[in-house]
Amino acid sequence: MNRLSLDVNRKAGLISRNIYSLSINHIGRGVYDGIWVGPNSSIPNVRGIRSDVMEALKRLRPGLAGWPAGPFCSEYNWRDGIGSRNERPSRLSTHWAGFNESNHFGTHEFMDFCEQAGCLPYLFLNMGSGSVREMQEWIEYVTVEGGRSPMAELRRRNGRREPWRLPYVMIGNEAWLSGGYMRAEFYADRFRHAQNFVRNLSGDHVAKVACGGRDDDYGWTEKVMQVAGAFMQGLALHQYVYRVRSATKFDEDEWFGVLKCAADKAGIIDGHAKVLDRYDPEKRVALCVDEWGTWHEAEPGTNPDWYFQQDTLRDALAAGIYLNCFNNRSSRVRAANIYAVNVIHSLIRTDEEQMALNPSYHVFDMYKEHQDAVLLPAELECDGYSFGSESMAGLSASASLGQDGTVTISLVNVNPGAPAEIACSIGGMKAGRVSGRVLTHSRMQAHNTFDAPNEVRPAEFRGARTVEEGVRAVLPAKSVVVLEVHS
Repeated sequence: MNRLSLDVNRKAGLISRNIYSLSINHIGRGVYDGIWVGPNSSIPNVRGIRSDVMEALKRLRPGLAGWPAGPFCSEYNWRDGIGSRNERPSRLSTHWAGFNESNHFGTHEFMDFCEQAGCLPYLFLNMGSGSVREMQEWIEYVTVEGGRSPMAELRRRNGRREPWRLPYVMIGNEAWLSGGYMRAEFYADRFRHAQNFVRNLSGDHVAKVACGGRDDDYGWTEKVMQVAGAFMQGLALHQYVYRVRSATKFDEDEWFGVLKCAADKAGIIDGHAKVLDRYDPEKRVALCVDEWGTWHEAEPGTNPDWYFQQDTLRDALAAGIYLNCFNNRSSRVRAANIYAVNVIHSLIRTDEEQMALNPSYHVFDMYKEHQDAVLLPAELECDGYSFGSESMAGLSASASLGQDGTVTISLVNVNPGAPAEIACSIGGMKAGRVSGRVLTHSRMQAHNTFDAPNEVRPAEFRGARTVEEGVRAVLPAKSVVVLEVHS
């Protein structure tokens, strides 16, 4: 019998809504077609931003949207994306097979996206090819209320009188790679210098996030914290499962490999957190996992440099494992971003007028009651799941307490061949009623297409019941289950 122990009187701080955040990348069709279609498009839109995508994203209640993500950040000049769209210069993006960037989606369009989605902006500042002056003036353009600021006057001339609220900025992105191939010492000095010009203006408060190292590069974290830890409020990590194999054609060996790698990311995040704890025991500096997910081969017939991949049930379970990991570490992990549309492990895919919700989208929808709820530390004892000579935990779990007293429990059964019975004890609460939803399918490769957009979708879960000590449930094989327990 698998066992999960919770106690509503044992609370561990809030699970930030910002863990459930989005990332927007100009690669391929991540923006154009995916989000921006233009105000004259036959695809329904609001001020050029496609309505179907926005309605879907708004349902998830995302905390932040990060932009411009990826290597694009390191050659982006924000002045190219303001003013009349007909007069904006097009630029050659030297990444991704020479993509021609029209700059029709710029600062005002991104801020409109955030307002339509109900989230807050997280700007990625160009430390690769850009200057400190560019950063400073962009912050002024976005946040200054008025007075004698020429940047505020420029914003008003471009149609926006009031400033926007800007809670987070990233100073540089992937500085160890396409952001400049910097050494940690060099980046830390540059960050320490540049952050001085990212100022709080007109009552705004901007949290400054530093670029973290690649995967498990704890040495990068150590050097950045030594040099610049006192000047930052966040450290960004990118945590991908790199398999570089087919997203849809796989057997159990690849199923196991992807999910085990996703589960192992918890140890890597803990490694970075331990370094932060030595320099920041008060946990002032947040870990921001602002890119994460599974990374497979691009879908056949598409440009391989655009990283457009299919999302299957396997990716949905990986998403559930990641989110449980972030929830359980929410005292340090206080933001995380997944790609919104058409790029790598994303929530939605589009093709001209067609749109489909990926299985991972449904995991976000199922988990959203964790947002800004109180984390309940989950003590899980579970059977293992083995394949070949390797093994991993058969279950993943996290739990929270909502303001109305509802306990939300999210569970992932990674075993594709066997259900899992679990007994969940809930101290300090008499379970009166339990309801839930489940995401599963008979095939591990199952996915949604434009012709069959509901092939993988949540259903009511009837495999749980209340007992004296809490709840018992039988989780289907290869499933994500979210339970809501009411007193």
